[in-house]
Amino acid sequence: MKFSEKWLREWVNPALDSNSLDEQLSLAGLEIDGREAAAGDFTGVVIGEILSAEPHPNADKLQVCSVTDGTETVTVVCGAPNARAGLKTAFARIGAVLPGNFKIKKAKLRDVESFGMLSSEQELGLSESHDGIMEMPADAPVGQDIRDYLQLDDQIFDVDLTPNRSDCLSIAGLAREVGVLNRLNVTQPVLNRIAAEITEQPTINLEAPAACPRYLGRIIRGVNIQATTPLWMQEKLRRGGIRSLDPVVDVTNYVMLELGQPMHAFDLANIKGAINVRFAKPNEELTLLNGTQLKIKPETLVIADDQQALALAGIMGGEASGCNETTQDLMLEVAYFDPLSLAGQARGYGLHTDASHRFERGVDFKLQERAIERATELLLEITGGKAGPITEAVSEAHLPVRQPVTLRKARLEQLLAIRLDDAEVSDILTRLGLEVTDTGAAWVAQVPSYRFDISIEEDLIEEVARVYGYDNLPVKAPTANLIIQSRPESEINRRKIAELLISRGYQEAITYSFIDPKWSLTFDPNNEPLALANPISADLSVMRTSLLPGLAKALSHNQKRQQPRVRFFETGLRFIQQADKSLQQDPMLAGLISGNRFPEGWTGKAEEVDFFDIKGDFEALLDIGNQADRWQFRLASNPALHPGQSAEILFQQEDGSLAHVGWIGALHPQLMKSLDLRGKVYVFEATLTSLTQGKVPHFKAVSRFPEMRRDLALVVDAQLPVGQLIQEARIQGGEWLQKVTLFDVYQGKGVEEGKKSLALGLTWQHPSRTLTDEEINTQVNQVVTAFSQGYAAELRS
Repeated sequence: MKFSEKWLREWVNPALDSNSLDEQLSLAGLEIDGREAAAGDFTGVVIGEILSAEPHPNADKLQVCSVTDGTETVTVVCGAPNARAGLKTAFARIGAVLPGNFKIKKAKLRDVESFGMLSSEQELGLSESHDGIMEMPADAPVGQDIRDYLQLDDQIFDVDLTPNRSDCLSIAGLAREVGVLNRLNVTQPVLNRIAAEITEQPTINLEAPAACPRYLGRIIRGVNIQATTPLWMQEKLRRGGIRSLDPVVDVTNYVMLELGQPMHAFDLANIKGAINVRFAKPNEELTLLNGTQLKIKPETLVIADDQQALALAGIMGGEASGCNETTQDLMLEVAYFDPLSLAGQARGYGLHTDASHRFERGVDFKLQERAIERATELLLEITGGKAGPITEAVSEAHLPVRQPVTLRKARLEQLLAIRLDDAEVSDILTRLGLEVTDTGAAWVAQVPSYRFDISIEEDLIEEVARVYGYDNLPVKAPTANLIIQSRPESEINRRKIAELLISRGYQEAITYSFIDPKWSLTFDPNNEPLALANPISADLSVMRTSLLPGLAKALSHNQKRQQPRVRFFETGLRFIQQADKSLQQDPMLAGLISGNRFPEGWTGKAEEVDFFDIKGDFEALLDIGNQADRWQFRLASNPALHPGQSAEILFQQEDGSLAHVGWIGALHPQLMKSLDLRGKVYVFEATLTSLTQGKVPHFKAVSRFPEMRRDLALVVDAQLPVGQLIQEARIQGGEWLQKVTLFDVYQGKGVEEGKKSLALGLTWQHPSRTLTDEEINTQVNQVVTAFSQGYAAELRS
């Protein structure tokens, strides 16, 4: 939010310069994100009056103007289309210096001498407007320095408020804060209640009182919308980052900046019947003030009459009911909307307005009457007209209730490491607007209606600390008796897993836990994701059920930046909704590889990664826990993976059963095409719980006796997974079988079509004696028989 320092000082004027005020607000938690001058650096510019404007004799688009600065009259050649006799404008005299060190000198334009320059707002660094020269009010004093007249020696602060400090989204809120920090009283504008001159009142129906428990309306007839907004108001709006449009819009925006209450004005002639605050009907449509046509969602709150929706509540008005140059009668609205009911609604339509920004964070629910009175006063002063009585529709049962908050003195001293005087704490809380009662051991504080961020004891401690001054608190290291938690020795540390993947060329990625619903459906159509109530944006609106979408998005980002070799891994939670609507959160490990197998170099040719690269990386993880024999890969299909290059990952439980713990394989070609990914992409994802289960190493003497090896050449079905044969060999090979090695795979001449030849090496070794050929042959026969009966394997001659 931007605000003018001079406007703030009209409310409260601390004995601080701009730099000190900047620092004070930042240290109090209201971080100043930037600060700039209200106007460019210029001198010698005064208010001038054009006495006459005649066409230039030698140029069609120029005029020769006679301009006075109150002391002398000079000739100025001007090309602005709005230059005319009687206009008071910004006149840069000879010797003036404009922004950019542009010096004004006597010049000759098309044979006509010009003694100065008539300036636009852009040329003075006031705005980007360069449609014509500045237009001053008719009563502007000719000859006065324009910096003094417009009070341009001002600073514009840009304060970056955290979402919980909506009470400071106004001059009133900031002034209240500065007053507290400097122990100063705040001077507010006097509230003049406007007496009704007409009896007409709007009919208001609250059909959704939980979302809108308070709504005020007031009819004003006979306004002159063609009136000019006072220059002082235009300037305050400009310095607040809002462009002046017409007096009605300007007044509602001004009240919003001044008090923090968004407002809207309807053209009364376009309202048919009563005002109804309700949720949208099915297939209801609305054209907004910015020309956008919307199909309104059923969960969106709208302001409607008896025939149609007039506005998106708390977001933006509709074009059909908006004010225009023919408007004569108004219906002013001001309301309190429940923040949760409006949260995310504007973003759902791709919108973000000053009104939605405030309502989503919380607006003082007792401010509405004051705001409508203030706006009425300003409107009648500028546009004229006659106001009717205020009509209020309220549901007291749905208004927020502020519960008292207790602050224990001992707890305050414990956290701040200092004993503050009771009177000082009471004074701080009172200046913050809280009603404080000292009970001896604690303070009981009643929270004001504008503070949505104070509800627990810690909130009060934070308020006391920041007002007292964080830099005034003592520096004291916390002390505590910490007990180191015991951890099973067999459990593998996540850091060890990360270090192994990094050593194999991976880089750790951290992606959002919330993703695009379309990506969630593409990668995991079997699990419905949890939708966020208040998403950052429409494409980050559901919780992820898999880590793979985030890694795929990171890969896309890198490929678009010419990165040919990408290897990522990520640890994080996935969120699975259960049948009973509970949320299961599983820690997961996911990995992704794409591009070349090795970094570019002179030692070898470039080879693209394949399935066995990522499988090898995953199997390296299994070796950390010394339990590789408890893991299996089984051919299975996954909607996100290539049908012929995907497998489910199984982990043997303590009871011997196999549990599904993840997937490994190549991304599906159609999915890659939809994500615009290039090359081959291989991924894995498995639960961290299973990967961190290890076996404690134990000492085993190296056998002094020789190994006995037998090699088997088998012909099997080409689709048979080798892992099943290896697992069967371990079962049938007896307790002295040390290892089973696949050392050759062959398909081609000499092997029947649809078959493949496998070469397995089986190694036995006894720890205390030499095994005999008879023993080995018995085990080999047992293995061969199991292969033949269970898998139709044949020994190759």
